[in-house]
Amino acid sequence: MNNAEPVLTDIKFAYEVIEGMDKYTIGHAGPPLAWDDMCGPLQGAILGAIMYEGLSNSLEESEELVKSGKIKFRNNHSMGAVGPMTGMVTYSMPLWEVTNTSYGNKAYCAFNEGLGKVMRFGANGHEVIERLKWLETSLGPAMKKALAVSGPISLKVIVAKALAMGDEMHQRNTGASSLFVREIMKYLVQVVEDKAELLKITEFVTGNDQFFLNIAMATGKAICDPVKNIPNSTVVTTLSRNGTNFGIKISALGDQWFEAPVNQPKGLYFPGYSEEDANPDIGDSAIVETFGIGGFAMGSAPAVVRFVGASSVDEAIAYSKEMQDICVGLSPHFVIPTMNFVGTATAIDVRKVVETGSTPVINTGMAHKKPGIGQVGAGIVRAPLDCFIKSLEAFGDKYSQ
Repeated sequence: MNNAEPVLTDIKFAYEVIEGMDKYTIGHAGPPLAWDDMCGPLQGAILGAIMYEGLSNSLEESEELVKSGKIKFRNNHSMGAVGPMTGMVTYSMPLWEVTNTSYGNKAYCAFNEGLGKVMRFGANGHEVIERLKWLETSLGPAMKKALAVSGPISLKVIVAKALAMGDEMHQRNTGASSLFVREIMKYLVQVVEDKAELLKITEFVTGNDQFFLNIAMATGKAICDPVKNIPNSTVVTTLSRNGTNFGIKISALGDQWFEAPVNQPKGLYFPGYSEEDANPDIGDSAIVETFGIGGFAMGSAPAVVRFVGASSVDEAIAYSKEMQDICVGLSPHFVIPTMNFVGTATAIDVRKVVETGSTPVINTGMAHKKPGIGQVGAGIVRAPLDCFIKSLEAFGDKYSQ
């Protein structure tokens, strides 16, 4: 993980880079599950995604397609991709391509839609679909042209700088988004000839403090994938949630999922909402914690403390220190200024998790449990211990033979 060199290399459409992708295939967050086991926001996002792909004209028609068996569901990680919250990845979506130049692997993530009523939180109205179409037809192609001029952009540098600017890159991406916009904007103005469209693009990317999140997620996937299939290794390569189950993978056991029911995040709710309205934990975004930022770097982000419902900066620093107890080591690249520049805890070891009983802490958004509504808050959640116990038992079974 520490030797990884993630760089942003291109924008690709899902149909170009995901094997077996067609209009009837929908990628989702977390481990695999059937339609009837999916939570409200995941079902809502899928119904909207079917409309986005032009396969139906209404949510009712979308549901009929699902029940007919024509829609195929795949978990994003199996496709080399990740997605926040519901994690929709479909045929026509533009994806960030991150290449780990140390090992040659690539990872993908769709574009961030902004906050509020967005598909990743289960919203599926016409304004949601129109925004996705704009990402597909305008922002995505513009970013592709800009990257063709700029060449590869080092993401390790942006993440390291953003940690020093008060980001943890899961619920606070203000610094990282600003750094990325500063890097890419001089190329966007060269390739977008329509001034009105350039203004719209500029307003969107500068007005979305979470814009970098999806790039950070693809960065995490690119960093973690080469750690797979190392004999005797109990390092965690994936943390992911689908709103029903939490799934992890560990190095020595490749792509085998180990699952347990997801927990309910604790945090701060938007006015008019409470814990009764929120869906349990969901999203592939915990890939950022998997390589040591997000909740693991909460001590670097005093400004995010209240937003996720933590009581104090001291509590945030305590979380970052606690994560050191369950990891193999520290990052020499990603450091926390508020902790005397100690490196972030890196490479979760299931043996240490089970031994200490301390589980990974994750900063997360919270979606309404009913489809079509969207985000209702943000908070902190723990990975369930049972995932780690199951993985360690399976590891023991394999290596005791």
